[in-house]
Amino acid sequence: MDTDIVLAADRIVARYGSIEALHGVSLSIRRGQIVALLGANGAGKSTTLRTLSGLIAASSGSVRFLGEDITRVPAHRLPHRGLVHVPEGRRIFGDMTIRENLDLGSFTLTDEAERRRRLDHVFELFPILARRHNGDARNLSGGEQQMLAIGRALMAAPQMLLLDEPSMGLAPQLIKEVMNIVQRLNREGVTILLVEQNSKVALKFADYGYVLKGGRIVLEGRGSDLANNDAVVSAYLGGVAA
Repeated sequence: MDTDIVLAADRIVARYGSIEALHGVSLSIRRGQIVALLGANGAGKSTTLRTLSGLIAASSGSVRFLGEDITRVPAHRLPHRGLVHVPEGRRIFGDMTIRENLDLGSFTLTDEAERRRRLDHVFELFPILARRHNGDARNLSGGEQQMLAIGRALMAAPQMLLLDEPSMGLAPQLIKEVMNIVQRLNREGVTILLVEQNSKVALKFADYGYVLKGGRIVLEGRGSDLANNDAVVSAYLGGVAA
C-alpha cells in the first residue's frame, strides 16, 4: 500500500434514484498535493465530492482515506477522521453569528484551549471574521461567506479539505484572495481536492488534475501540462488555456 496516498477512490458509482451520475470514477490524492477536479456543468464534479465525503452513498466501488475504507462511514463521522467537505454555495447559517458558525466546526471538541487555538488561526487567516465575529453571518458579502465556510471547516483541524467551487460568484480580486488562502493552507500541511469550473484558476495552483465528462474521468495529468494544452482546455474545459 502506498502510504503517501491520502485519499483514493476506486471505480465509484453513484446514483440519484435510477439515474447513474458517476460511472466508475477512480482517482488518488497524495499527501501535500492540491488536486483539481475539472469539467463542465453536469460533468459530475460535485457528485464526486459528495460521494467521497459520504453525503451520497456509493452504489459500488470504494473510498479509502489514510489507508482505511470509509465507503460506508456516515458523513458526520468523517470530519473527526480529518476529512472535511466545504460544499458549493457556502451553506453557512445566516441567522447565527460568525462566531457561532465557526464554533459549529468544532462542536465535538471538549478542549477549550484547543478550540481557542483553532479560532485564533482562523481569525489570523481571515481578519474580517475576527472584526465582525459577533455579527450575523447573513450580513457578510459573498467572498466573506466563502471565507467563513472555509474557516468553519478549519475548526475541525482537517488533514484534507474537499473544496467545491470556492471561486463561484466572486470578483477576480476576491478569487485571488481565497486561492492564496488555499495555497497557504496547503503549505501548512492540508491536502486539498479542489472542484472548479474555472479551469484557469484551478490549474494555476494544482499539482495534478483530473477532468470529468459525463460522470467519467476522461483525462488526468500534471496541472501545468493540462493548463498549457489548448486542445484539452477547448475540448473538455470550455475555454482557452491560460
